[in-house]
Amino acid sequence: MSAMTPESNHGEDGVKRRDFLYISTAAFGGAGVVAAAWPFVHQMNPSADVLALSSTEVDLSGIEVGQSLTVVWRGKPVFIRHRTPEEIEEARADDAADLPDPQTDAERVIKPEWLVVVGVCTHLGCVPLGQAGDFGGWFCPCHGSHYDTSARIRIGPAPENLIVPPYEFTADTQILIG
Repeated sequence: MSAMTPESNHGEDGVKRRDFLYISTAAFGGAGVVAAAWPFVHQMNPSADVLALSSTEVDLSGIEVGQSLTVVWRGKPVFIRHRTPEEIEEARADDAADLPDPQTDAERVIKPEWLVVVGVCTHLGCVPLGQAGDFGGWFCPCHGSHYDTSARIRIGPAPENLIVPPYEFTADTQILIG
C-alpha cells in the first residue's frame, strides 16, 4: 500500500477537488438566493390598477372660458383652468415680477388659454382654493400661500410653483395627462 501524499488530491491542472466543490456549491447557492428573492422584488412593481391611473384623458369641450375642472391623476387632484384673456395677460405681465420660483407663463402652458397643474400645495400638500388669494389664482388656506393666474407662488411659505404634470393635446379639446 502506498502512502497518501498531499499532492495526490490535485487534479491535472493543479486544482483540488474540494475547491471545485466549494465553488460549485457557492454558485448553486447564489442562484437559489436570486430565485427565492425574485418574487419579493417583483411584488414591488406597480399593480394593474395603479398602472391604469398613470394617465388620464380629459375632454375640454365642456369647459367654458373662465371655468375650471378638477380631475384625478395618480390619486392627486389636477386643476384644468380655461383662462380668460385677462388672466393670460395678467400672467404674462407677472413674468417680470420678483418670483420665489421664477418661471414664465409660456414655460408653464402648452396653449395659453389652458393651464394644467397638480392641485397640491408645494408647502405641506394641502389642496388650494381656486380663483382666490391676492393674485386671483389659488390660495392655500392652511398656511397662507398665494398663487397667481399661472399657478406660480407669489406669497407664503410654499417653496415652489404648483407642479405642471406631463400632458399633451391629443386633439384641439382633448388632453392626455401622464
